[in-house]
Amino acid sequence: MKGDRVEIVVDAGDTTRTYEVVAGRAGRRVETAVRRGVVEVSEVTRAGSVVRTARFMANRVLALVEHPVARADASERPLRDVPRS
Repeated sequence: MKGDRVEIVVDAGDTTRTYEVVAGRAGRRVETAVRRGVVEVSEVTRAGSVVRTARFMANRVLALVEHPVARADASERPLRDVPRS
């Protein structure tokens, strides 16, 4: 969904580097996968074709943080807005 983003913090030897992959257009989403020691973060269209991919060695990844966009319907309201009984 447009606005979804994933932050990747990578150990770069003497420092850390932060990368960000964002779903930039409507209908795109960000998917993550860990395969054979490689972390892949891809921006994907509705049809499933990959627009771009960022790959990192899994043993260098310090943090992988997903920031999904809240949906417009009421199914994902913050906890403070949920009526209490």
